[in-house]
Amino acid sequence: MAEQLEEFSKGAALVYGGSGGIGAEICRSLAASGSNVVLTYFSKSTAADEVVKEIEAMGRKAVAVQVNVEDPVAVKKAVDAALENFGEIHSVVYASGPPLEFLYINQISGAEWSRVINADVNGCFNVVEATLPHLRARGKGNYVGIITAAVDRAPPRDILSAAPKAAIQMLLRGVAREEGRNGIRANMVGPGYIEAGLGLATVHDHTKDFVERMMRAIPLKRPGRASDIADVTLFLLSDKSSYVTGVSIPVAGGLQLS
Repeated sequence: MAEQLEEFSKGAALVYGGSGGIGAEICRSLAASGSNVVLTYFSKSTAADEVVKEIEAMGRKAVAVQVNVEDPVAVKKAVDAALENFGEIHSVVYASGPPLEFLYINQISGAEWSRVINADVNGCFNVVEATLPHLRARGKGNYVGIITAAVDRAPPRDILSAAPKAAIQMLLRGVAREEGRNGIRANMVGPGYIEAGLGLATVHDHTKDFVERMMRAIPLKRPGRASDIADVTLFLLSDKSSYVTGVSIPVAGGLQLS
């Protein structure tokens, strides 16, 4: 049984993208550690409802809210739900992101570039804008952004993932730099090839040879699990990392080294 952490006993964690494969596992890990959870979904209402049921079975409370992170009004709706149901927000996780393809830069249209930037970079900014005043008023709080291990590699055909997540990385590093004096920490987790979520769907749209080449590039020689991402996220949200801010931790089996 997971350790119940005192820092999660009051208020709730707010997980944007909590119905996805990685986001859902983060929600479950938070609940197992004693946190109530507000999670958002875009279209996966059935998956979101299932996560709520799982959390309630653990003895914690959960609320699911439909949110398009590109819409600042919708983003604030989730904040309002957290405050109305739980009084305060102790943690904010950005685990959202649009579906995308592995394309070379010369194959990307301006419309596709704008779609991904608007959905991801602007979406994360909307989350920060809506939540930061509440964490500042509370005098303490944590952000974790789920980005990608590719931000330090510039791998071919992955710029639609890496470029927006690099912008999100810089945004959250800025939060860490400016808001540390207000008791707010901000960190990032960079998944590699994880057997969950949009990344898995994107990889499996390609050939078996593509997957095999990716596996050969991973020093640990296995794909990651959603729980690998959730474990590091939980650490960064907890007081066990109380002197850690502004960092990005690759959780990629060493893929970021290749």
